[in-house]
Amino acid sequence: MSPQPTAEDPDREAELRRAGIIAFLVGAATTLVFFAFFPGLPHVIDGGAVLAALAVGGLTRWAWRARLTKRHTGRRGP
Repeated sequence: MSPQPTAEDPDREAELRRAGIIAFLVGAATTLVFFAFFPGLPHVIDGGAVLAALAVGGLTRWAWRARLTKRHTGRRGP
């Protein structure tokens, strides 16, 4: 079994984790609010809305972490 990769900077990993959690919660909450209040949709949160909120939350988390990682590696320079 190969060893787990170690973090170069534990503070950076903690920051990415916090940002990922916040991004997930914002994405999921936004999706649930959309399904709850958007005109023309039934105003009920069903299983499909919950699954969509989890998917959007995961996508938001992935995108935000990718953006932060890209920004951080862009600053390193030679």
